Amino acid sequence: MNAPAAQDRAALVAFARDSIQRGSKSFAFASRLFDRATRERVWLLYAWCRKCDDLADGQDHGGAMAVVDDPLVRLQMVRDLTAKAFAGEATGDPAFDAMGVVARECSLTAQMADDVIEGFALDAAEWHPRSEGDLYRYCYHVAGAVGVMMAQVMGVPPRDTDTLDRACDLGLAFQLANIARDIDEDDAAGRCYIPDDWQALLDIGPGEHMRPHNRRKLALMGRWMADEAGQYEASARVGASRLPFRARWAVLSAAGIYGDIARKVRAAGVDAWNERIYTSKREKLRWVRRAFWQAVTNNPPLASRDGLWSRDALSR
Repeated sequence: MNAPAAQDRAALVAFARDSIQRGSKSFAFASRLFDRATRERVWLLYAWCRKCDDLADGQDHGGAMAVVDDPLVRLQMVRDLTAKAFAGEATGDPAFDAMGVVARECSLTAQMADDVIEGFALDAAEWHPRSEGDLYRYCYHVAGAVGVMMAQVMGVPPRDTDTLDRACDLGLAFQLANIARDIDEDDAAGRCYIPDDWQALLDIGPGEHMRPHNRRKLALMGRWMADEAGQYEASARVGASRLPFRARWAVLSAAGIYGDIARKVRAAGVDAWNERIYTSKREKLRWVRRAFWQAVTNNPPLASRDGLWSRDALSR
């Protein structure tokens, strides 16, 4: 298949830039630190992820979720358009065409995309985690697998499995932070990503986790997720040390900015769901400056992956 004309690619990059600016201020902020070629490819991949997520959740660039009447139809649309993109065909949707471009330029595979789509399939099936292992499998499919693709976009070769594992770890950290922060929003949408065995351990009945009398127990589970997110973030920082300088700077900035969400959930305790937790522009700038020096010194604390979930186990 022929590569898209230069003007077509430029239009897709402009679309993808708008998508990340609307969909995630934190990621958009950190993406500015990449070199131009990497930045554009990160935007292109993000645009596909964002569109798939919006289709699955009835959202517009990550806004309020809406009831989706046809989740399986939407899921099949995602699968079909993604397959066309990997086949080098025009899809009629710029987000999927963006995936086609970045897949060709960075040798992304259809299996990588399928791993991400499997996360949307779980939501379409109204899935709920029964165990901690279920929770981590979900986190892998919706975020860890994206981290692996992003790492390859940044130049990590497929043979460097340890660095790709640690890129997956950053995705897991981000998703754990997301889940901890959004427990109340997910509940309002009829979803719950807290494992049944955690709730049983704390004697919380089905569907009772948001009840006022369970708020202290909910705060404890939020703390568990925040602490786990911290461990995966530490592992990811070791992987970031192997990236080129500007990619390292961007990843460390994102890790700090998004890691603060988990840390704020932990610190807020029972008040974590009184209002939406976010990182301010000033806090983002502070992390960009801090991450610059971390990238320059490039000496992260050693963090073993012992005891962490493996990418191989989660992708099965």
